[in-house]
Amino acid sequence: MTVREHRDHQDHQKGNHMTTIALVGAGGKMGSRLTDNLLKTDYEMLFVEPSEAGVARLAERGATPTSLEEAVSAADVVILAVPDNRIGVVAEQAVPLMRSGATLIVLDAAAPFAGHLPERADVSFVACHPCHPSVFNNSETDPVAQTDYFGGIAARQDVVIALISGSEDDYTRAEEVVRAFFAPVLNAHRITVENMVLLEPVLAETTAATCVTIIKEAMDEAVRRGVPADAARAFILGHVNVELAIVFGEIGSPFSDGALKAIATAKDILFKDDWKRVFDDEVVAASVDEIVNH
Repeated sequence: MTVREHRDHQDHQKGNHMTTIALVGAGGKMGSRLTDNLLKTDYEMLFVEPSEAGVARLAERGATPTSLEEAVSAADVVILAVPDNRIGVVAEQAVPLMRSGATLIVLDAAAPFAGHLPERADVSFVACHPCHPSVFNNSETDPVAQTDYFGGIAARQDVVIALISGSEDDYTRAEEVVRAFFAPVLNAHRITVENMVLLEPVLAETTAATCVTIIKEAMDEAVRRGVPADAARAFILGHVNVELAIVFGEIGSPFSDGALKAIATAKDILFKDDWKRVFDDEVVAASVDEIVNH
């Protein structure tokens, strides 16, 4: 008896239907995080993991892998926890195997934005991504939560979700699953795939990660020029904290007159006048292409 036949037989005997989830890439870096949270739920779980290292990580969690064909054909929800440049290939294998009415969830918008998901009218498609715990998440009192920078362990975070295709019921079911594997979740923001690629890569990686990298390089340069490393680190991390609070309106205090003058002068040195073109369609498309094809 296959996994699907066994599940259907159990449902018939019980007179109900428990949601079955197939997690593809369950022993990978992201997949392991999702596995940890989904094992805490009442979902019927099926884990797909091709690598020996991933299978070993599943074994550490008391889980065993199932073949892609058996897991996907038995699942109500299929989650692809695989690298962006593998989503298209894996989706081409998985989507034809899915049950009619099932939902495919991908953890990033790059692949669907690039058209790397196969079409199938009788299944739904959803993209999601964690926001990660906010730097202003000051209500956490648990020391574990205070250092859960990524989220999904103890610190509360928001998520973004896009219904690519499907019904409102499909979206509702997907949101419940997303909240479970990114738990603990505060708010789920419903957006479009186009919105999501503007958030990542453009806002979070192209822009924010680049600026943060420059801040670290600037600190290193200050140290190279004679500032003690401990003093430089303490100084910049404290200032970044209050500067973020000022810019994002968390406090009512403004920048000092001196800081405002420094910002006005430095913008012309650090940034090109047309830097916002990273949001232009052709630049976004090129960035997404780099993610999914290389």
